[in-house]
Amino acid sequence: MARSPLSITKFLLIFVSWWLIWAFLQTLLLMGFGLQLGIAVADSLVANTLVALSCGFVSNNLQYYLPKKERYWYILFLSLGLTILITIACKGILVPLLSHQYGDPGYASFFSKSWPVRFDIIFLQVGCMTILSVLWYSSEEEAQQIQRKTDAERMSKEAELFKLRQQLAPHFLFNSLNSISALTGSHPEQARKMIQQLSDFLRSNLKEEEQQSVLLAEELQYLELYLDIEKVRFGHRLTTVIRRDEDSLVMMLPPMLLQPIVENAIKFGLYDTTGTVTITIDARADNNHLVIAVQNPFDPETSRPRQGAGFGLSSIQRRLYLLFARGDLLETRIEGNLFTAIVKIPQQLITPTV
Repeated sequence: MARSPLSITKFLLIFVSWWLIWAFLQTLLLMGFGLQLGIAVADSLVANTLVALSCGFVSNNLQYYLPKKERYWYILFLSLGLTILITIACKGILVPLLSHQYGDPGYASFFSKSWPVRFDIIFLQVGCMTILSVLWYSSEEEAQQIQRKTDAERMSKEAELFKLRQQLAPHFLFNSLNSISALTGSHPEQARKMIQQLSDFLRSNLKEEEQQSVLLAEELQYLELYLDIEKVRFGHRLTTVIRRDEDSLVMMLPPMLLQPIVENAIKFGLYDTTGTVTITIDARADNNHLVIAVQNPFDPETSRPRQGAGFGLSSIQRRLYLLFARGDLLETRIEGNLFTAIVKIPQQLITPTV
C-alpha cells in the first residue's frame, strides 16, 4: 500500500504552510469587502480549517481506494459532495457565531450573497487536492509495481545464475572421482594426491560461490588447482601455458568463469587424441575490458567443435548475458586445427566484492 504524502514531514509542512498563506490572503480579501478584522479572521480560519481537514481526509483515504481510469467520475462526485458539506458546515458555524457573538446582523446577508463564490473556491481546492492525491498514489503504485518486477527479475536471474554454476560442479566431480577410482589400485600415491587436490579445489569452489566477482589473479589460482587435478588424470599428455599482463591481474570477472572454458578445451583437445596437447590461456587488458583467450588443438578427422558447442561454453554465454545484457562477450574461432574461445569482461560493470 502506498504511503500518504501527508505522512512525509516535508509534504506536511508544505500543506500546512499553504493553508496558512491562503487563510491570510482570504482574510485580506474579506476585509476588502468591508468586514471587520475579527470577523474576517474568524471567517477565514473556520472555512479554511474545514477545507484543510477535508483535503487531508481525501488524501489519506485515497490510499485505501484508488479509482481506476474508468472510474475517474468518482473524483468529481467526491469533490462535489465534500464541497456541499463544507459549504453547509460553514453556514451552520459562521452565521450564528458571527451574527450573534460579534453583533453583526449583516453578516448573514453577506454570507448568502457570497456562498456561490465560496462554493466555487472550495470545489477548486478540494478538487485539486483530490487530483493531486490520485496522481501521487498512482505514481507510488506504479513505482512499487516496477520495484516488484525488478526484484522478481533479479531473483529469477540470480536463481538461473546459481543453477548454471551448480550444474558445472557435479560434471567435474564425477570425472575426478572416476579418475581417483582408476588410480587407487595402480597408483595409490597419485590417487591420494588427487584427493588432496580435489579437496582444495572444492574448498576454493565453495569460497568463490559466495562472491559476485573476483580478481583475475584469484581466478587463476583457482584454475591452477583444477589444472593440477586434470594433469593427474592425463599425466604427461596435458601441458598448459598461462600468460597474463600485470594490468589484467587486478581486473575483475565473475567467479568460476574460466574453469568450464578450460574444461571444454581439454575435452576437445585430449579426448580424441593420443599425443601431447598444450592448452594456452592468454589474459590481457584491452580498453577497459578483460580479454581472455583459451586455445586448444584438436584433430579435425575425429573431432569438429562447432561454434559455441558444449554445455560449458553455452552456460558461459548465458551467464555473461544475464550479468551484462550483452550477447557479444563470448567468441569462438577455428583456425586450422586450433580452437579458440575468447571472452570479454567489461570492467565498468564489475565491482569488487568486499
